[in-house]
Amino acid sequence: MRWRDQGESSNVEDRRGMGGGIAVGGGGIVILILALGVWLCGGDPRSLLQIGDDQQQPQVQQPGAANRPSDENKQFVSAVLKMTEDAWGEMLPQQAHVRYTPPKLVLFTTQINSACGYASAATGPFYCPGDQKLYLDTAFFRQLQTEFGAGGDFAQAYVIAHEVGHHVQNLLGTMDKVQRAGENNQMSVALELQADCYAGVWGSYVQKKGLLDPGDPKEAITAAASVGDDTIQKRTQGYVVPESFTHGTAQQRMSWFAKGMQTGDIRQCQTFR
Repeated sequence: MRWRDQGESSNVEDRRGMGGGIAVGGGGIVILILALGVWLCGGDPRSLLQIGDDQQQPQVQQPGAANRPSDENKQFVSAVLKMTEDAWGEMLPQQAHVRYTPPKLVLFTTQINSACGYASAATGPFYCPGDQKLYLDTAFFRQLQTEFGAGGDFAQAYVIAHEVGHHVQNLLGTMDKVQRAGENNQMSVALELQADCYAGVWGSYVQKKGLLDPGDPKEAITAAASVGDDTIQKRTQGYVVPESFTHGTAQQRMSWFAKGMQTGDIRQCQTFR
């Protein structure tokens, strides 16, 4: 993936090396919600939307954090976020007649407080509609490669693009509709698969711009399959419980990402049908 010459987004907040206390007033419940709904590559917005941003506590900066040097992880994340801003800034008005307002992306280590409450790195990357921010511990990239066998820069970019897909859903009002539907695993799966499809739409855009190498699409497909509910359940517990799915099967996630990438059209991402 040719990301090094694409510039960097100004919407990255680097909170690595900063401590964050547990949110008061139900913080433990928030952890459970995030752990269940935000396991990998995207959260369950039905749960996230129910949490107010009045539960945050100030974060205490650790010595040396302010002088932290720039690193390649941050450069990569900033470049990919900039590529999503360019893509959706052009595509969303064209395809949905909605102005794109880019989200912030927060880098953290170990734990973080957001408008959706407290989360640890174990919850994986997630999007919080309460503050319209993406949260990412870049250690997840290593986990993606070592534990899930999904290496490569475009696999990592897929993770970011999926979370940005949730932001697009928020701008389009899709998340509100899902929240109003109440507790419904089918709706949660449809929401996650649509975010995968939106990630594919972004992939189509950067491919047309000549920014992908020949093996990049396969990297993203592999990443999508590696975080399917069935794949994760087989790996962690040895059997599959379809009734508990919240993100979709490996096949579904691959298929919807591929559809978005093949069509480049968000109107083809009708997962709720």
